[in-house]
Amino acid sequence: MTIDKSWTTIRRRGSSNEFWNGLQHFLQMAKPFVNDRGFIKCPCRRCLNNASHQLEDLESHIFRNGFMFGYNQWIHHGEPATANAGTTVAGPSGGIPETDEMFDVLDDIISEDADEDAVGGPSANDQYDDLFAALRSELHPGVSSFSSLNFLVKLMHLKVLNKWTNKSFDELLKLLKLAFPKIDLVESHYEAKKLMTKMGLGYSSIHVCKNDCALFWKENSLKDTCPVCSESRWKLHSGKRSGKNVPHKVLRYFPVGPRLKRLFATSKTAKLMRWHSTGKSKDNDVMRHPVDGKSWQEFDKRHPQFAGDVRNVRLGLAADGFNPFGNMSLSYSMWPVVLTTYNLPPWICMKAEYLMLSLLIPGPQSPGKDMDVFLRPLIDELKELWVHGLDTHDAASENGVFRMRAALLWTVNDFPARSSLSGWSGQGYRACPTCNEDTPSMRVIGKTAYFGHRRFLPTNHHWRSNLQFDGRTERKRPPRRFSTADILEQLHRVKTGIPGKHPNYGGVKRKRGDDELNWRKKSIFYELPYWATIELKHNLDVMHIEKNVCDSLLGTLLGDPHKSKDTDNARRDLAKLGIRHELHLFEDGNKLMKSTADYTFSEANRRKFCRFIRSVKFPDGFASNLSKNVAQNDSRLLGLKSHDCHVIMQRLLPVGCRSLVNKNIWSTIVELCTFFNQLCASTVNVSDMVEAQNQLVLILCKLERIFPPAFFDIMIHLVLHLPEEAILGGPVHMRWMYPFERYLKRLKDYVRNAAKPEGSIAEGYVVDEALTFCSRYFDDVETRFNRLDRNDDGIHPTRQLSVFESQCKPLGKQSYVELDNNDRDNAEFYILNNSPELEPYLK
Repeated sequence: MTIDKSWTTIRRRGSSNEFWNGLQHFLQMAKPFVNDRGFIKCPCRRCLNNASHQLEDLESHIFRNGFMFGYNQWIHHGEPATANAGTTVAGPSGGIPETDEMFDVLDDIISEDADEDAVGGPSANDQYDDLFAALRSELHPGVSSFSSLNFLVKLMHLKVLNKWTNKSFDELLKLLKLAFPKIDLVESHYEAKKLMTKMGLGYSSIHVCKNDCALFWKENSLKDTCPVCSESRWKLHSGKRSGKNVPHKVLRYFPVGPRLKRLFATSKTAKLMRWHSTGKSKDNDVMRHPVDGKSWQEFDKRHPQFAGDVRNVRLGLAADGFNPFGNMSLSYSMWPVVLTTYNLPPWICMKAEYLMLSLLIPGPQSPGKDMDVFLRPLIDELKELWVHGLDTHDAASENGVFRMRAALLWTVNDFPARSSLSGWSGQGYRACPTCNEDTPSMRVIGKTAYFGHRRFLPTNHHWRSNLQFDGRTERKRPPRRFSTADILEQLHRVKTGIPGKHPNYGGVKRKRGDDELNWRKKSIFYELPYWATIELKHNLDVMHIEKNVCDSLLGTLLGDPHKSKDTDNARRDLAKLGIRHELHLFEDGNKLMKSTADYTFSEANRRKFCRFIRSVKFPDGFASNLSKNVAQNDSRLLGLKSHDCHVIMQRLLPVGCRSLVNKNIWSTIVELCTFFNQLCASTVNVSDMVEAQNQLVLILCKLERIFPPAFFDIMIHLVLHLPEEAILGGPVHMRWMYPFERYLKRLKDYVRNAAKPEGSIAEGYVVDEALTFCSRYFDDVETRFNRLDRNDDGIHPTRQLSVFESQCKPLGKQSYVELDNNDRDNAEFYILNNSPELEPYLK
């Protein structure tokens, strides 16, 4: 009788009953031919019959690596040497559930490491053996619809999705064991987490000097003292090392390569990794993705070999500090470094499920100037991914394996973090990284003001000779455009500092020379071969800029004593400049008095504006309840978050202040708010941004005629450069901090052990990462990928016309309202113009 061997060539092994039936028949045939120790040669594509394993291990090896090519007569496994290969029906299936999604999950996970041309020895990685055992095990005698692994993964997914505590999960497992004594299930959450981790991608723990001087990694991995400051690597008790070596700090590193390979290994995302090539805008004036930006296009022109394969990955990096504890009075700053993949479509690439944690920098202090020390593992891997690439299985390609390369396009950070990553200090007279040494600035009482935007006007503009701005004419030319060569020449003059915070080494403050400008260091990103030629390296974060501008405007308009820029010193600045005499401080007897400025609401108008904010109602999910941010006496706004300022700037402030200040002030504020509304759109036109660039110069000059110089902090000035960055990078919603700030909240929820917050986050992330990957395959339970939107109740047709279809459920008791003639006419007009079914009758 001939033997069916066609199953050995099937690639999608997990979802094929034919493969499993054939494999079971092969194992049954080979069983009598094991040696006296129970071992037999393994014919997987890695072992190639060169290594022997126990029979139960052969199943996982062949499933993981595939059946070796060329082994047509199974002479080591029971087939006579003279037998010919033929075709027949395979053996029994062994009771495998036919619709278990975990087959596809494990198949895609294993294909990440599959090398079709492997000729080496046996794989030392047996991490999947327990998963195979759980996959082959029935959940309960007589229950064939669930394997033990399938049920456990879905149960863990529900725990993560609904934020169950570990204790509640343990109690649920105990209850299931009591109700179903024969159920095949783990005993505790700890055991479940260990099993889920085997489907995750893991991380590396790298010890760090207590002073952030160096990593105990690679050439320093065996050292017991820091190579810079000579401090001990280990915590000491009474001057002696304890019985167990405990490091002072531990950096958690999550390798990028395996996580990118997983995006290609599954058919759920492999095709989406090409979207930037197939879905980019056909109109050169329209931008809806970073691929439409000038920076991406110039990068492709400079690196045509990299751009030749659309599967090569473009990454963005974000880093920010957060306090992992609920008690904000405790000073603790932990810094995750998060990557996003810009190959994906714009509607998913910034979602939390597609963000990758790459580094978890430990607290309690922020890394500051020593950020490069912690970025070393990531930069080394990015260099490797650029130069050599990584063999990657592509589930959407018939060719199977390709050489994947990756490049970092830019970083996204708030302004202080930008200084740590870029090396350009955001303080002092040259704080603007775009204007560089030509930053318009002046010294006012107690601070630096970034005042003097008339220099951006054309040289023949009449405002340049107007003395109402600062009492002088403006003769300076616009700031220069600094090329890549100019920046590299500046960095060449920067002296290399000692890393760390040791008071005798890196902690010694160094005074910068005049030739170093505002450069603190040459960033580690310049080690990437392509970094120097990228036009947009570090994005200005629109989220924080918009919030700071909104806070300055509201604080000054409302006369908030804590946030107003119209202070006594601001009035003294006006006197020193000899302008706007009506706003100077004056003496009234023994008191120093300050007149009310036109740009400040009167007390009655202040209450009117606050009541307006309190009365506004938004659709569900559009904004928070802003009425809670209005003070009880209707005098000011308190505790505004970034998104609150986003809504106020673009929706409420232009309307709310219209009748409360004079037209000149109101129209300027409206122009500024309109720009932010235009900038934050999901689709941006290049021509609009070019026009906005010119208009912003006029808007800032108008603001200089309204507000005192102290109003103009660096955030007001940075608004001027946002249109240019939009032209280079594309839409703002893929380059701002909103998605990353929300992601920090997810990381904060992982903390279960307050004594070890970094370890809790690392372990929680790996498990959640594995469960998120598995949930892509689930259709019978709610997941992050298939759940309905917050207010999506499905379509409930009530009439033949589509305009009457309701996408929400009615609340409350049904009532009837009689329309007057005007309302009836408006309703009929709306129905006639919004019903496609009526269009043939209206022509």
